[in-house]
Amino acid sequence: QVQLVESGGGLVQAGGSLTLSCAAAGRTFSNLAMAWFRQAPGKERELAAGISGGSAIIYYADSVKGRFTISRDNAKNTVYLQMNSLKPKDTAIYYCATQSRAWDDVRSEKKYTYWGQGTQVTVSS
Repeated sequence: QVQLVESGGGLVQAGGSLTLSCAAAGRTFSNLAMAWFRQAPGKERELAAGISGGSAIIYYADSVKGRFTISRDNAKNTVYLQMNSLKPKDTAIYYCATQSRAWDDVRSEKKYTYWGQGTQVTVSS
């Protein structure tokens, strides 16, 4: 059974930083794309950042480009999201997700099959 467990969320002031972690278990993830999605209150879920299995393909939403960095450690089955220069509009529940096959299509939300439970990030002004 695939499990994704996020950690690292919390409350931070605008301009601050947080690092989210997502530990994966239940199968081999090194060849699977992984991503961080986020959903703010009253808004649709959006793909914030995605990374292919070998880290050769990385995607960032325009809203986080230059401030967020996605990375992964396949030996630890873990993906990270380093978030710097946080803004109140980054407040959301952040979800880790992965695909069931090695498509490496990091931008296709419909191909993300497995999801974590989410971790809350709140940025105060």
